[in-house]
Amino acid sequence: MNTYSLVSDLPVVIDSYELEGLSVEVSPEFTRRTTVIHLHGGGHEGIGEDPTYSAEDQEAFQAEGTDIPISGSHHTIDSFSELVERLSLWPSGPGLEQFRPYRRWAFESAALDLALRQAGTSLAGVLEREPKPLTFVASMRFGDPATIAPLRSWLDLYPDLRVKLDPTGTWDDALVTELVETGAVDTLDFKGAYEGTPVDQPPDPTLYARIALAFPDAWLEDPALNGQTDPVLEPHRDRITWDAPIHSVADITGLPFPPRTLNFKPSRFGSIKRLFEAYDHCAEHGIAIYGGGQFELGPGRGQIQYLASLFHPDTPNDTAPAAYNAKPAAGLPTSPLEPQLDDVGFRWRS
Repeated sequence: MNTYSLVSDLPVVIDSYELEGLSVEVSPEFTRRTTVIHLHGGGHEGIGEDPTYSAEDQEAFQAEGTDIPISGSHHTIDSFSELVERLSLWPSGPGLEQFRPYRRWAFESAALDLALRQAGTSLAGVLEREPKPLTFVASMRFGDPATIAPLRSWLDLYPDLRVKLDPTGTWDDALVTELVETGAVDTLDFKGAYEGTPVDQPPDPTLYARIALAFPDAWLEDPALNGQTDPVLEPHRDRITWDAPIHSVADITGLPFPPRTLNFKPSRFGSIKRLFEAYDHCAEHGIAIYGGGQFELGPGRGQIQYLASLFHPDTPNDTAPAAYNAKPAAGLPTSPLEPQLDDVGFRWRS
């Protein structure tokens, strides 16, 4: 039995919905905004979070109100998914096409939470999977010019912290040597598969070679492969992983070579069906998975932690508690996180 079939026939009734804006000022130049979707039905509430990065898209969505025609009796999760696929969820935009599935994921995850609550059961119970302690890493980017100082400030508080870093062209040999000496680096994200975003990184064979050789045990995520970079990384193919290009099983089978492991961001898949199909495909083909986050500010963070605890708890999941996106502070939860699942629904208690 495939995983999606375990939830696809769950009935769900939606009477109304509300939108809640969340925001955090990351710097004077950047305020992170997301939208929490609250679905109401049968005396229950289901929640999901739209992690679209464009503040303008979030503000337009919240200003539009609750005009999307989703209220009524939806016989199953599957029929609700089909409805959402047909509807226009964007009053304007999106700013980037890659954001489009993020909002669909918010509606579908909220509907799944609501359906499970109306049925008086949990996602773990329906899937018959035992939640496991969740291994996580913290993700961070250095400034320009790059310095190890941000990582040092975290390691001073949490010496056992593992991290996922984004190498850039300003990483020189001295910085790489310092990073190697920390022994804290699990994953290095080249950001080579992004287009039109503030974090795009052009192909750099010199950087790729420096990183691949300096960190022989680390995962190398999203390189941009071309005639110059492919020869550099060919000896390290068993450590190359993919994130930004992965939205479906078709994306996995279309990769330039079979991967050993992949980074799954649930919101990239948009639909529960595509995500669960990809879980099944990886299980069948022996492909490991680690989870990724989208700087969620609310319940969406807990939901990706929930999924990671069920499907891939022991890998370097980029699903640290949200506090790890802020300045270093004492007293934060450390890896692994003990499962914190609600008795019903699709929620991770924070």
